[in-house]
Amino acid sequence: MRSTKLPTDTATPSALAPDESSTTRDGLPIGALLALAIAVFLTSLTETLPAGLLPAMSAGLHTSESATGQTVTIYALGTVLTAIPLSTATAGWRRKRLLLTAMAGFAVANTVTAWSANYPLTLVARFVAGVAAGLAWALLAGYARRMVAPHQEGRAIAIAMAGIPVALSLGVPAGTFLGQVVSWQAAFLAMTALTLVLLVWIVVAVPDYPGQRTGGKLPMRRTLRVPGVAPVLFVTLVFVLAHTILYAYIATFLHHIGLGGRTDAVLLVFGIASLAGIWIVGTLIHGHLRTLTLASAVLVGVAAAVLGAFSGSHALVYVAAALWGLGWGGVPTLLQTAAGQAGGGAADAAQAMLVTLWNAAMAAGGIIGGLLLQAVGADAFPWTVLALLVPVLVVVLTARAHGFPARPNGARP
Repeated sequence: MRSTKLPTDTATPSALAPDESSTTRDGLPIGALLALAIAVFLTSLTETLPAGLLPAMSAGLHTSESATGQTVTIYALGTVLTAIPLSTATAGWRRKRLLLTAMAGFAVANTVTAWSANYPLTLVARFVAGVAAGLAWALLAGYARRMVAPHQEGRAIAIAMAGIPVALSLGVPAGTFLGQVVSWQAAFLAMTALTLVLLVWIVVAVPDYPGQRTGGKLPMRRTLRVPGVAPVLFVTLVFVLAHTILYAYIATFLHHIGLGGRTDAVLLVFGIASLAGIWIVGTLIHGHLRTLTLASAVLVGVAAAVLGAFSGSHALVYVAAALWGLGWGGVPTLLQTAAGQAGGGAADAAQAMLVTLWNAAMAAGGIIGGLLLQAVGADAFPWTVLALLVPVLVVVLTARAHGFPARPNGARP
């Protein structure tokens, strides 16, 4: 989720060391961007993998499945509590050093998780993983932007963010399969092995950039007053909350409508459509950020309405999954780009707040979804999503001057 014009991960030349302006080029550095995509993949998969391994992890840790499920919550909590202070504390670090530190944190946390038979120690490891995620998410999209010329920024972020749907649609099922065939520990150790390969890849292929010069930091309260930042953060919070309420309980919802045995197929359709959404956004975002954001919210809303009104038709459930994925796939790219453009010189602070709200929304989505399930039942999920998307659309429509501008940055009136 990332940025555009300044310090640590984006660039206003005056705010950066002299070597910054010479690094931008017209071509896409595919090798470096794929390294970032794998970093995004590992970040997303580390967060969500326990959901597919709950029974085995519970047995290994000698706890209930509900208690083991808190390993996902503690991860999000680690990100929420530390993303902003750590982003501030590391603002002056060179970017490659910070990226290597974050990825090394995942390697340590996943290794400890794999070998731990102690529930409290596992929670500590998962919290550390969440801290590493906070560093990574506040860095990755802006890093991608700094590798390319301005007209290629959307494509660069889209490539980096492709790791999210790949993790959700392929990574979690693959990790779950490995956990069933070998052991749940093997799934986490496989991520450690991939992380070690990635560390070497980063050293070899990813360019380095300077951090923010001393004295360049802006307080968070001042950042919130920058025109456009607050609308982007509001849309982030509510849009992610809406998505998570349904996604976190998609297996439960599908079981409720008689598709419990086809969860993997539905998620595969969602994941493939998400990749298509990322490609579309990456191609068009430079001049159509506002339109694409509106289209994403509408597509997810239509998908929710179809799931709510026509869940008895299994064919339409797959159609809804495709619309949902198509709409959701590009959302991380859209919101990080919007935050970076709105933040301008305060882009890093805006990104840190976006990361915090994103993870807070994920944690809240799990909690609210659970409450809805107990109080109303699974039928409430699609309609709750639809209701939450109404204010999202209203804010995007009204933030036409700043936040989600009607014209791309730099366009003449």
